[in-house]
Amino acid sequence: MSLISPINNVTNIIAENSLSSTQDQLQTTLQQLSTGNELVSPAIAPANSSIAAGLNANISALTQSAQNSQSGVGELQTAAGALSQVTTLLNTAVTLATQASTGGLSTAQATALNTEFQSILTEIGTIGSTTNFNGTAVFGAAGAGTTLDVFTSDGTASGNNTVATTIAALTTTALGVNASTLTSTASAQTALTAVTAAINTVSANAGAVGSSINQLNASSAVASTEQTNLQDAVNNIQNTNIPQAVAQLTQEQTLQQIGFSALQSSQQSEQLVEKLFQ
Repeated sequence: MSLISPINNVTNIIAENSLSSTQDQLQTTLQQLSTGNELVSPAIAPANSSIAAGLNANISALTQSAQNSQSGVGELQTAAGALSQVTTLLNTAVTLATQASTGGLSTAQATALNTEFQSILTEIGTIGSTTNFNGTAVFGAAGAGTTLDVFTSDGTASGNNTVATTIAALTTTALGVNASTLTSTASAQTALTAVTAAINTVSANAGAVGSSINQLNASSAVASTEQTNLQDAVNNIQNTNIPQAVAQLTQEQTLQQIGFSALQSSQQSEQLVEKLFQ
């Protein structure tokens, strides 16, 4: 039995601590290489981690803002397409009203013109009430008109903006042609005046929609450009410097091998000392 208890081997403790530290750093370097992210832990560079987190929040806001703008463009383009259809229908209505405004037509001919004319008015009303985008009535409930609000943000308190577009009502009443008929030359001439005015109204509405489309496309382009620039900045902050990390990995693996050897040598020395006290 040993008469003297073995004392703590200070060299052994130092070797263990050094090896543990090396292994921890080696694991971190391996994570940085495998993920491509230098900031695998906020403790590595707290300031850079905080900056990257803030920039990533801005990027998320800008990415969604670009999507919001494009969604708005999609809805407005749907409205523009519907208005284009209505313009085509109204142009046909002009032809019919002009034809019915002259004398010499038989009753059957006048009736046929009016029937087609009324069919056009019905189709215009249908377009206004049934045109949808992503389940939303583009021209509002029953074509009564609506306002499209598109919100964008860069993730900062002062970087918010809303593009509001008034989509005018698209009904025969709103266009002033609901009471128009081609039952006589007089009523046909009155209808012609009303239809011509309706064409001007639709043209103005289409112009307003087109202006908002341009505005939203510009907003989307700006958001996308900002998002790209911020992503580059984040990449510069958090992307792993591969050559540097590989060199560091080689150094840490060498230190690990040396640490194992040092620990083994220390343990052997401790065992030798214990034998001497037996």
